[in-house]
Amino acid sequence: MPQALPELTHPIVQAPMAGGPSTPRLAAAVSGAGGLGFIAAGYRSAAQLREDIVATRALTGAPLGVNLFLVAETDVDERAVEAYARTLEPLASRYGAPLGAARYDDDQLDAKLDVVGELRVAVVSFTFGCPSPAVVRALQDAGSAVWVTVTEPDEAVLAAGVGADALICQGSEAGGHRGTFADIDGRGELGLLSLLRLARGVSDLPLIASGGIADGPGVAAVLAAGAVAAQIGTAFMRCPEAGTSAPHREALTRPGTTALTRAFSGRRARGIVNDFMREHDADAPSAYPQVNHLTAPLRAAARAAGDPEAINLWAGQAYALAQERPAAELVRAWSC
Repeated sequence: MPQALPELTHPIVQAPMAGGPSTPRLAAAVSGAGGLGFIAAGYRSAAQLREDIVATRALTGAPLGVNLFLVAETDVDERAVEAYARTLEPLASRYGAPLGAARYDDDQLDAKLDVVGELRVAVVSFTFGCPSPAVVRALQDAGSAVWVTVTEPDEAVLAAGVGADALICQGSEAGGHRGTFADIDGRGELGLLSLLRLARGVSDLPLIASGGIADGPGVAAVLAAGAVAAQIGTAFMRCPEAGTSAPHREALTRPGTTALTRAFSGRRARGIVNDFMREHDADAPSAYPQVNHLTAPLRAAARAAGDPEAINLWAGQAYALAQERPAAELVRAWSC
C-alpha cells in the first residue's frame, strides 16, 4: 500500500488551482523545497495532464500530486440557465465574446484516471465528490495514495468508507470552488478548525487542512488542531512560478472582501467581490459545469483585456497575506 502522506521535509501541500494558477513550475518548486506540489487536472485534457506531469518530473524527482474533479450529472433547471444567459448577453457583447454552450461534461475523468494510473503519481486527490471503492483500489494498486476533499463530517465518513488514505478538510475560508459533494446552500460551509475537530471525531485518517492558511502561524494552528499538513492555495498565487493572470495578481494586492458565489461557474466558489459578482450573483442558478462553460469565453475576453471586474478572482479569506515571493522561499518560511 502507498504511504498516506509522502515523506515531506515541510508539512506544506500546494493546493491544486485549476484554470491557470497551478503550473508544472509551481508544483516542482513546492515539491523540490520539501513540500508536496500538485498538478490541477481540472479543465485540462487528458493529453495536457500527461504533459503537465512529464514537465513537472523534468524539473524535480520529488513526489507529486494530481487533483481530479468528480463531476456528477444532476438535474439542472435549463430555463433558469437560459434566463441567466440572457442577463449576460450585454456584457458578452461589450467584450465581443459570444457566450459558450451551457453543457454537461465529466472533465474526461476516465481518461485522466488512466493517465495518473499509468504515470503512478504519489498522490491522487479528488474534489466535488467521493470516488468508488474500485477507483480507490485501482489507484492504490498503481502506487498512489488517495485523498478525498471533504467539507462535512458525513462526507468524511463516506470517504473513509471507500478506502481513502487521507482527508483534505476544506474549510469555508478557502478560495475557489467548494469541494462539497453536493452544491446545496448551507452544506460545506463549516469553518476549518470546526471541520478538523468534527472530522477527527468520525475518522482516524490523516487530515490535511485547507482554507484561509497563508503564513507560518496559520500552519502551526492547523497542526495543533490535528492536521498532519496544511494545503495552501491563494498564498501561492502571487509567486513567479504561478500562472495567475495579471488582473488577478493585481486584485490580490488590493483591499477587498471575499464571498461565495455561483455567478461564474454555477457552483459555489469563494472569490474577491467585484462588479460581476455584485450584478449577477442573485440570478446565477446551481448548474455546474453548464454555467462554467457558458461564461468561459466572456471571462477569457475580460482577462485578455485586463479587466478584474468581469473575471473570477478566486481567493481565500486571508488573501491579503499573500506575498510576491518564490514558492520555495514560502514553503521554508511557513515551516520555521
